[in-house]
Amino acid sequence: MKWLSLALLVLGSMICLSEALSMDRIKEHFPGPRRRRMVGGIMATTPVPWQAMVFLSDNILDGGFAGGALIAPRWVLTAGRNLFVRKFQEHTKGKEPLIPKVYLGIFRRADASNATEVAVEKVFLHPGFQNTSDWDNDLALIQLKEPVTFSDSVFPIPLPERDENMAERAGEWGIISGWGWGALFTQAETLKFLYLRVVECQGQYSSKFTRNTPYVDNNMFCTEPGHSVENVCSGDAGGALAFLDHKSKRVYAGGILSFDKACNVMDKAVYMKVSAYLPWIHSVMRGDTDKFSSLRTSVMTEMFSRYV
Repeated sequence: MKWLSLALLVLGSMICLSEALSMDRIKEHFPGPRRRRMVGGIMATTPVPWQAMVFLSDNILDGGFAGGALIAPRWVLTAGRNLFVRKFQEHTKGKEPLIPKVYLGIFRRADASNATEVAVEKVFLHPGFQNTSDWDNDLALIQLKEPVTFSDSVFPIPLPERDENMAERAGEWGIISGWGWGALFTQAETLKFLYLRVVECQGQYSSKFTRNTPYVDNNMFCTEPGHSVENVCSGDAGGALAFLDHKSKRVYAGGILSFDKACNVMDKAVYMKVSAYLPWIHSVMRGDTDKFSSLRTSVMTEMFSRYV
């Protein structure tokens, strides 16, 4: 399977430095020669086929850009926060999400151009987005105007199927890619990918470097830093943590990165667990409305009544 071989070669994650960290704190945490290498990951040499760039601006103060995952010919799954200039509940409450630019089939940021842009029709925030905190239900679906033409460099990643729960098991490994922040507080020019392990993290997230952290509920899971303390960071949110089921050889998106402030400070990254959100994802992609739901119930009730 040519696409599977390609997928395993180019999965990835750009790691970066959190805006919440000062250089003094970084130096304290990584003394000596390690100061010179604050990032990790493997440089992609070809596009990660399902990797999307969700773009508001080159400038992080104007919203910046982040990741997303192509999951169907007209659909990209991303973090809800990626559709706002300012990302926290106090800034997003009551505000409409922005319509981003979306680029597919690129691994260099410079390749984000008219030729690789796919037009966006509409965006759908999860109805529970930031209901109680800055991090809960941090998901959005982006509907494209036209179906994407698939190729070796652009094709979707599947969603989990029944019994595919690797994202929920501590000790499993996944791969994520992105253009997040790197050394010298600059965003990566080239896509990187990273191999990370799922760890237990239910309950209040603890970090000594940033106060605004998630409460990890059953709809979330975490990964820990890699062997060389490499990690995801600001600008990687929305990227898919992909898993390979070694029995079926199927690759699928187990999580969408939400809390991307882990960086190189020994903290966990937090993801929305895709399997927990499948009903919502499928309902949006079907075009469901409350009216349709009610009509379906009426139709079924009427049909059942004929057997009574």
